[in-house]
Amino acid sequence: MSLKQLLLRVGQAVIVLLATYTLAFVLLQILPSDAVMARYGSPDLGLTPEQIAEIRASYGVDKPLIVQYFTSLVAFFTGNLGYSVQSGAAVTVLLGEALPSTLTLASLAFLLGVVLAFLIATLANFSGRVNSFFQSLPSLLIAVPTFWIGIILIQVVSFQLGWISIINPGPVEELILPVITLSIPVAATLSQVLIRAINEAKQQSFVPVVRARGASEARVFFGNILRNAALPSLTIAGVLFGELVGGAVVTETVFSRTGIGNLTVNAVANRDTPVLMAVVVIAATVYVLINLIVDLLYPIIDPRLRRRAAA
Repeated sequence: MSLKQLLLRVGQAVIVLLATYTLAFVLLQILPSDAVMARYGSPDLGLTPEQIAEIRASYGVDKPLIVQYFTSLVAFFTGNLGYSVQSGAAVTVLLGEALPSTLTLASLAFLLGVVLAFLIATLANFSGRVNSFFQSLPSLLIAVPTFWIGIILIQVVSFQLGWISIINPGPVEELILPVITLSIPVAATLSQVLIRAINEAKQQSFVPVVRARGASEARVFFGNILRNAALPSLTIAGVLFGELVGGAVVTETVFSRTGIGNLTVNAVANRDTPVLMAVVVIAATVYVLINLIVDLLYPIIDPRLRRRAAA
C-alpha cells in the first residue's frame, strides 16, 4: 500500500468516526429530557432550580446544541471524555476499568473462533462428507442468538454437569464459558467463508501445476490453496472482531461480567449520555482500526497486490 493509499484510508477512517459521533450525538439529544434532569430532576432529591441549573452548567448541557456538539467533539479529540452523570467519575477512568476485561474476552473468543474455523475448513478439505456437513452447519450456528448460546452453556456445563462454576469463579474459570459463547458465531461464519474460498481456490489453474511438480496434497493445500483462500476470510475476520467488542455487551450481561457491557447497560438505564457517547466512539474506533489493519495486511499476504501497488 502506497503512502497516498494509506493516507486515503486514514482519512476515510476519520470520516467514519466523525459520522458515528455525530449520529450518536443527534440520537441521544432527540430523546426526551436529558441526562442531568434524569439524574437530578427528581423532587425526592430536594434540589432547588438554581442548584439544578448549576449542575446543568457544569456539564455544559445548558448551552445550544451546536455549541455542545463542537465543544464535546473537540474534547473527545483531546482525550477529555467528560464525567459520568450517574457517578461523577471521569469517563476515561470508567473505560480504563472496563475496557481491558472486554478486550480480553473479545480477543480470546476471536482467537478460539479462528482456530476452530481453520480446523473445520481443513477437515472439510480432505473429506467430501465433512465438507457438505460443515457447509450447512454454520448457517444454523450463525442464526442462533449469542445470548441463547450462553444460557444453554450455563444450564448444561455449569448447572447440570457441574464442570465450571459461574458463582464466584476464578479469573481463568470465569472466562471459559463467555469465550466459548462468543467464539461459536465467529467460527461458524469464518468457516463457512473459508470453506467456500478453499473450494474456489482448488479450481484455479495453479493447483494442477503445483501437483505436477510433485508437491504432496498437504503441501498444495497449506502452501497454496489455503493461502489464496485466506484473503476473503481475512476481510470477514476483521469485521467479526470489530463486531465482537459490541457483541460482548450481551454476553457480559448474561454472565454478569464486569466490562463494557455492564458499563453500557448501566449507562442506558441511567441515561448517562457521556458514558454512552464514549462507548459508541470506542466501539467504532476498534472497528475502524481493525479494518485498517486488515487493509495493511492484504499486500503482505498477496504478492500480486504488492506488484500492483508498485506498478
